[in-house]
Amino acid sequence: MVERLRNLGPGLLVAAAFIGPGTVTTASVAGAGFGYAILWALVFSVVATIILQEMASRLGVVSREGLGEALRSTFRNPVLRFLAVLLVVSAITFGNAAFETGNITGAALGLEALVGLPPQVWSVFVGAGAFALLASGAYKIIERALVALVVVMSVVFVLTAVIVRPSLGDMLAGIFAPGIPTGALITVVALIGTTVVPYNLFLHASSVQEKWPESVPTRQALSESRLDASLSIALGGLVTLAILSTAAAAFFARGIEIESAGQMAEQLEPLLGPAARYFFATGLLAAGLTSAATAPLAAAFATAGALGWRRDLRSWRFRAVWGVIIVVGTVFAVLGTEPVAAIVFAQAANGVLLPVIAGFLLVAMNRRDLLGEFRNGIAANVAGGAVFLVATGLGLYLVLGALGVVGG
Repeated sequence: MVERLRNLGPGLLVAAAFIGPGTVTTASVAGAGFGYAILWALVFSVVATIILQEMASRLGVVSREGLGEALRSTFRNPVLRFLAVLLVVSAITFGNAAFETGNITGAALGLEALVGLPPQVWSVFVGAGAFALLASGAYKIIERALVALVVVMSVVFVLTAVIVRPSLGDMLAGIFAPGIPTGALITVVALIGTTVVPYNLFLHASSVQEKWPESVPTRQALSESRLDASLSIALGGLVTLAILSTAAAAFFARGIEIESAGQMAEQLEPLLGPAARYFFATGLLAAGLTSAATAPLAAAFATAGALGWRRDLRSWRFRAVWGVIIVVGTVFAVLGTEPVAAIVFAQAANGVLLPVIAGFLLVAMNRRDLLGEFRNGIAANVAGGAVFLVATGLGLYLVLGALGVVGG
């Protein structure tokens, strides 16, 4: 078992990617606003992430291609290929721009709680910092320190959840009696969008090829990659559950709505006391900076694969992709008048775009010429199809609600 745990790698990257400010904020808002009533959405999102990331990792291990390359070779007809690539690149670009808005706003909220000044002011500095880190190549130097802070914050949330003793009966009811309380739809979609992150599918398919090179037997690599993905994502889900639970215990019973990072920090007071605000703000800043740099970079890799570009980090086209995403994310973060609401909306936008990428992944995973005996079987297609249908249904319902066609 120790040897298996040493093989954890790409899955931890995926888990670390979705434990960002968007997850912290969205889970806190969900717990404060609706208690445990939409806990089913979190459970669904964790299971969905495991299902889709397993497919992405299997694609990378078996085909030695990224998801973007696989999609390019799936459609023989030039028109269909162009439309497919256009749709995927659009989803990745818009989805990551929305995600980046949440990352930058989250880091800015952390700075506001630590230093003062409105988050809109700090958003400019966070965006500029992320741009400078990627442009200079210095990001990897401080990445480990930032990730370490996020890990410590995650552990503190789990310990706090143990201390506050959330109601097991209410939690089980929230999981096994699914429902969408009035006004909760955007939060439900946001919980899914902040956990099942589309760009992680591209990131995973590429990173497993480095972790398990062709010299490793395919079946061994698949077994180890499945354990890696399942365990890592489950741990990430546990952290998100802890955040939601502490917020439910701290705010829901008192009917308090979360509007600032300072308020979110109160859920850690049972463990940290007066230091909770500063600890939470530092963790939120670290999570925001980490995600603000990695998300645009992953989007650039995904776009390069889909368009058939050579993966050259110094290429002007590659830099243009992540540069545009950072700039757009920064602009929306600066324009946001309600930072917490902006973060939740950004995660919801990502959830609406999720079915596009999930649908294309399912198409690629059924290619006999690409995956042979390792292509999707009936069980994998049923599970993946269920995730696709639920995500599509919730996304459409949210869009129709925004247009006033149905009640949200």
